[in-house]
Amino acid sequence: MNIARYSKSLTVGLAGALMALSSLTSAVAAEPAAQKVRVRGTVIALSGDQLQVKSREGTPVTITLKPGWAVAAVAKASVNDIKPGDFVGIASLPKSEGGDGALEVLIFPPQMKGTGEGSYGWDLKPNSTMTNATVADAVKSVKGGVVTVSYHGQEKKISIQDDTPVVTLAPATPEDLKPGAVVFVPGEKSSSGGITSGQVIVGKNGVVPPM
Repeated sequence: MNIARYSKSLTVGLAGALMALSSLTSAVAAEPAAQKVRVRGTVIALSGDQLQVKSREGTPVTITLKPGWAVAAVAKASVNDIKPGDFVGIASLPKSEGGDGALEVLIFPPQMKGTGEGSYGWDLKPNSTMTNATVADAVKSVKGGVVTVSYHGQEKKISIQDDTPVVTLAPATPEDLKPGAVVFVPGEKSSSGGITSGQVIVGKNGVVPPM
């Protein structure tokens, strides 16, 4: 996959991967809407458009990949890489003393800025939230381990510990979906139980998807 095609497919294909919004299916009126699901686990095998994954719960899951599906990897980053104006996705949990504490941080590539902006329920851990937002101005952005982000006219402060996983997205190919590779797959589950997806995020070079 060349870089130009990768950038285009990454922007379109991963738009719903990190903010709990995948595209609604254009099904007939009598068919119920597909259920949004997220599969986290390790690759068992990839055969054609069939991706078999052992989920984090230990169960085998078969995912049918949609035509034109995209794959991206995660690359290691750090809190020091977060700058005012960056668009980030932060999974977090409420803290007992108030505010939120980050579980992980994704720094979006510039071409994906604004994708899925907002704060949504997330299933990384019970009661977790995913916030996709822009890091606020230099006066109140990254300061003392706290990031202030803004979305839809609102602000949210999220503390980030030194050991919090921080990643960004990087190019990948279907060949990276080898047995044992760690993946995060946002998809849709039909009424018959089948799961489909148009995007896969895979671990590479020792970095695994923390989402």
